[in-house]
Amino acid sequence: MPLDLFRIDERLLHGQVIVGWGMRLHLDFYVIVDDDVAANAWESDLYAAGLPAGVDADFVSVEDAIARFGEFDAHPGRGALLTRVPGPMRELAEAGLLDGKRVNIGGLHAGEERRRVLPYVHLDSRDVSDLEAIAERSGRVTARDLPAAREVPLEELIRAAR
Repeated sequence: MPLDLFRIDERLLHGQVIVGWGMRLHLDFYVIVDDDVAANAWESDLYAAGLPAGVDADFVSVEDAIARFGEFDAHPGRGALLTRVPGPMRELAEAGLLDGKRVNIGGLHAGEERRRVLPYVHLDSRDVSDLEAIAERSGRVTARDLPAAREVPLEELIRAAR
């Protein structure tokens, strides 16, 4: 089965993702694309500790994610690919790996230059640029914190960010 969820969320692998999305989509594995976490076994173990029995996680760098994308997308079961910020997801999109995929923005929180566009999404100009580039190379980019919540189109987010 292919990867079913592509999500940008600063908290990466946390309760909302594991319970809210994982149980709803019946996810069997997660691919966490983050150079820093992939290089830190302690941090990877900490994230993985919250997973239910039988659910696996791979913590990989952006470079490894690009090289191994076919393997992840052909993994048995249903999976999710997570990035902390839009930049790494943009790199995957620019590598041609997100064609026809839907990308979900789950949580980008307040920062110095970020503007609040939803209670759980704050964007700066770089985020907007990255998200526009992702949208050009994927199927669709929307924000939604939980599966039952309203999907907010990228266009609406960008209007609010400007």
